[in-house]
Amino acid sequence: MSTGTAIEWTEVTWNPTTGCDRISPRCDHCYALTLAKRLKAMGQAKYQRDGDQRTSGPGFGVTVHEEALFEPLRWRRPRKVFVNSMSDIGHARVPTEFVARTFATMALAPQHQFQVLTKRPRRLRRLLASQKFMDEVWTEMERLSEDDAVPLATPVREDVRKRVANWSALSSWPLPNVWIGTSIESDEYCWRADELRGIPAAVRFLSLEPLLGPVPSLELSRIDWVIVGGESGPAHRPLDLAWVRDIRDRCVDLQVALFFKQVGGLTPKAAGRLLDGRTWDEYPATADVVGA
Repeated sequence: MSTGTAIEWTEVTWNPTTGCDRISPRCDHCYALTLAKRLKAMGQAKYQRDGDQRTSGPGFGVTVHEEALFEPLRWRRPRKVFVNSMSDIGHARVPTEFVARTFATMALAPQHQFQVLTKRPRRLRRLLASQKFMDEVWTEMERLSEDDAVPLATPVREDVRKRVANWSALSSWPLPNVWIGTSIESDEYCWRADELRGIPAAVRFLSLEPLLGPVPSLELSRIDWVIVGGESGPAHRPLDLAWVRDIRDRCVDLQVALFFKQVGGLTPKAAGRLLDGRTWDEYPATADVVGA
């Protein structure tokens, strides 16, 4: 089922996939890794597969959940949906066919804005820029629209069938309701933004949280939205607001929407969300689809 969330920049989370592996310093204090261990102990069915102890942990082995795939098709009210808050759709152990089914589901729920965030933009770029993958998404959309077991109301199903019948992978790609983002915590990982620019997406965004250092090499061209935040928790690494000011100034100059999530501290709200006396809660314009 969907999960309401305290994440300020989204409305609900959807996890057709769970589990991940640490690949960079931002992962050192991963909230999802800690939460998965707790959920496993509570007997939650989605968190019973353990990951490699060197890079993952109890309940955090990469797992796909077919039963969770069609949840967004049941939601009528439009929502901002954070996809895989407890995983990474770009992970190599998420099968390509399941990634295609996830994108087909998002295509069949155009009332929602789906926010897909990955630490592995290179794999997503290879997939989403591929005609073969587009064809897989189209084929899965067609199959789902004809499957009476898929939770689509009759009027919606008829509309979907019409859209699928007229849907061309070339003309309907990228999906206009899917945002693609990547995580960057320090200057060493600014290359991920370069990979992101090669991904066909309606909206491209960066999650600079937790921000662990300045990012002078970060290029913001063809980026629509930047989220910035400090780390929270007992072992949090401090945020220097000078790093955030530099990002803010570049976003303002380039008219890139900025969302400043938190300063961070012992708790998420310990130091508040103000930057020089104001909050930054901007969102990207979503009307225009941006190609590769």
